[in-house]
Amino acid sequence: MPLNRRKFLKKSAVTGAGAALATTVAVPAAQAAEAAKGSRPAKRYSLTVMGTTDLHGNIFNWDYFKDAEYADAKGNAKGLARVSTLVSQVREEKGRRNTLLIDAGDTIQGTPLTYYYAKVDPITAKGGPVHPMAAAMNAIGYDAVALGNHEFNYGIETLRKFEEQCDFPLLGANALDAKTLKPAFPPYFIKKFCVPGAPPVKVAVLGLTNPGIAIWDKAYVEGKMVFPGLEEQAAKWVPKLRSMGADVVVVSAHSGSSGTSSYGDQLPYIENSSALVAQQVPGIDAILVGHAHTEIAELLVTNEKTGKTVVLSEPLCYAQRLTLFDFELVFTKGRWTVESVKATVRDSKTVADDPKITKLLKDDHDIVVEYVNQVVGKATEKLTTVEARYKDAPIIDLITKVQEDVAKAALAGTEYASLPVISQASPFSRTSEIPAGEVTIRDLSSLYVYDNTLVAKLMTGAQIKAYLEYSAEYFVQTAPDATVDVEKLTNANNRPDYNYDYVSGLSYEIDIAQAAGSRIKNLSYNGAALDDAQRFVFAVNNYRANGGGAFPHVASAQELWSESTEIRTRIAEWVTAKGVLDPKNFASVDWKLTRNGTPVF
Repeated sequence: MPLNRRKFLKKSAVTGAGAALATTVAVPAAQAAEAAKGSRPAKRYSLTVMGTTDLHGNIFNWDYFKDAEYADAKGNAKGLARVSTLVSQVREEKGRRNTLLIDAGDTIQGTPLTYYYAKVDPITAKGGPVHPMAAAMNAIGYDAVALGNHEFNYGIETLRKFEEQCDFPLLGANALDAKTLKPAFPPYFIKKFCVPGAPPVKVAVLGLTNPGIAIWDKAYVEGKMVFPGLEEQAAKWVPKLRSMGADVVVVSAHSGSSGTSSYGDQLPYIENSSALVAQQVPGIDAILVGHAHTEIAELLVTNEKTGKTVVLSEPLCYAQRLTLFDFELVFTKGRWTVESVKATVRDSKTVADDPKITKLLKDDHDIVVEYVNQVVGKATEKLTTVEARYKDAPIIDLITKVQEDVAKAALAGTEYASLPVISQASPFSRTSEIPAGEVTIRDLSSLYVYDNTLVAKLMTGAQIKAYLEYSAEYFVQTAPDATVDVEKLTNANNRPDYNYDYVSGLSYEIDIAQAAGSRIKNLSYNGAALDDAQRFVFAVNNYRANGGGAFPHVASAQELWSESTEIRTRIAEWVTAKGVLDPKNFASVDWKLTRNGTPVF
């Protein structure tokens, strides 16, 4: 690691009650033509707010899981090195002093790069490295970044160290200290743009994060932080920002625009509420949307109280897009007024990497490439997730087997040691592959892309059946005589792949001809019909254990054991210990799809 990357990065000054304040001198836009001879032209100013979101540790256009340049079916490119080039272009076009650069969260989790600097060579160690994302974003010149839910995945200590290394504030108006109920992070950032001959334009950025953190990272935040709804906190802070003289109010919200929640009614706050914030809270000019991993160039929402149009935009995740909010302001009656806002997106695939970022972070990248290419075992045959959504695939059985073994070992010698252990796993990726021959860390990491940890819960047979029925809602109801198109068979009601679970140790059929709630057939354990009262140790990931996906019973079930080691690491340890990855040691056919009892495949 080069010495300059381990130096402490000086933080920007933070002023005000938990707020960040910066000042810049700006050159005004071209003046409007005189309305009449002898009259003075109205002062005008053009401002551009740039935004990214859901970067998830992507600095280069690189796929660590494939050990190759990133490529997808649409020809997208990703990474902050590309965004840096786009940002430089915009600053050249608009004038750097007329621009602001923000992000809507999910920054320090998502790639082997971010995992490495959280766990393998952690930034929290004495004399440890500067986080690559902090280094990149500092170099690009971000002004403010909202907290995402994945910022909490490695614990508060790692998050606070990352915050310390950033030259910009991490904003979270609804991330509150559990005891004082005061913001645990700066709620807002204010920047002044000076205009010769007129008062400065004062721009406020309010940061809002996702209430789901209370569920998804319960182990880290319970008793320490609480996360109330975005609407109520925006309603509290936007008037304050206006009273402080903000001429422009932009919200950076790690919350999608759909108005839905993946956690059902477990929280009284909506997960994807950006559009509701725009609709319900007066005084907002624009919202940078995050969390949903979708691309929305421009979404116009009418505020129900003022009738004013609020402009929303969500750039695609992984630094594949850059949002531009172009503001036109006019100075009338002694104040600046937003005359218009327009949102557009720019595409990272249209530019090359910024050499400045490449030079700064190449060593960090190379270290991680070497790490993920370590060989940990040999596979007797190729394993793939290509059909794992609709067929019981051995590669997913590998996950459930590892989880079963870890849970059994953890509960040995306890009163629960005699209970049967069953396990869940999801087909996270449709493209994961463990090749025949040498198996590397990156092969196994591509199978389990999330930094989930393992939890053991106590569940009954009846609860497991309800759990399976809920999981089976993932499939589209298909008539017995209808042609089966595997591309249209899954993701009913837009349920993502990661919210469909296998359950190992049982035998069952999913009858997709039946209505949701009545699909689990011939459910048995050890060759006998499942007893509703029988107790099981259920090995689940922490996301599911805490209520992620809103699966029934599991969140409220008694917790028997949990740990902080990632499931991905446990898989690598298991394969390393075995030396040989042979399906006969972990694969079994536990379930199949049927229609009125006839197998689909």
